Amino acid sequence: MALPLEPALKIGVNTMHRRSEPAEGPWLPRIDELVEMVQQVDRLGFDSFWCGDHISMPIPFLDPLQQIAQAAVISRRLTFGVGVYLLPLRNFAPVAKQVSTLDLLTEGRLIFGVGVGGEFPKEYAVSGIPREERGARLSDGIRVLKKLWSGEKVSHASRFLTFDEVDMRPAPAQPGGPPVWCGGRSKPALRRAARIGDGWHSYAITADMYRDGIRTIAETVEETGRALETFGTGHLLFARVSDNYEQALDEAAGHLSTRYNMDMRPAAKRYGAIGAPDDVAATIHDFFDAGVRHITLDLAGPYERRGEQLERFAADVMPRLRDITHPKA
Repeated sequence: MALPLEPALKIGVNTMHRRSEPAEGPWLPRIDELVEMVQQVDRLGFDSFWCGDHISMPIPFLDPLQQIAQAAVISRRLTFGVGVYLLPLRNFAPVAKQVSTLDLLTEGRLIFGVGVGGEFPKEYAVSGIPREERGARLSDGIRVLKKLWSGEKVSHASRFLTFDEVDMRPAPAQPGGPPVWCGGRSKPALRRAARIGDGWHSYAITADMYRDGIRTIAETVEETGRALETFGTGHLLFARVSDNYEQALDEAAGHLSTRYNMDMRPAAKRYGAIGAPDDVAATIHDFFDAGVRHITLDLAGPYERRGEQLERFAADVMPRLRDITHPKA
């Protein structure tokens, strides 16, 4: 069977507050910086603004839910997304309350991506969660969220959480809560998205790998007999626009290597949309053909030049995507 996908591509931007790296000393995020960034993303016609999630990583990293709550006051148009929230690290019920509140505060303009993480094992250690339980915890957590977002008294019993007749109100703005998009690229992750998710949000894969993932999800949906009205498909894409491919690659790889504390040049080359506008647009077309309907741009490179990259993408790449962002009926 074919998954019920949206007809057009939507383009978002990833990461709100972030300082340039490498850097020394304390980082003091400024409200004016976020205001300027959200206004620019909105003005340039992007569709959404996203934040990732980490408890601990090699660079300073802020909580995504609180960033979105601040940003939602600035734009009345943009959709906001969490891509992805490490739900296994948290107690599910307080997260359900926080996200329900955020859905109300954004007036229903929220997509909640969830995943297991795992690339930084110390996040699990400091959270007191066994890393080997992360998949099972994520599946259980998704079920808990959806129950608590129903607006009804609900009960739950599992190895991780048991409660009886709990009523969590007010209910989210979106009936049943914001769509839950599952991250990951392993077979279990894809099957989880098919069985209990409202979408799939990928990272660090090629267009061909994405196409294979969509096929696995569709097959699993058919096996389970699940009826879907729509299924969200997103992808976090490393991107850098330049006249010179090598310069774009150097800037993207240097930034990503600092962020992840490893050599990310091979990953930038394999997974990124990097180079001249035609090259970047061609990569995005490939992902659209593979089934992606929400591209989230990780504009890898010096943070102080991020605004410049946004302007260039809007001016030079977006026009090359009009056939898939505004398809003819």
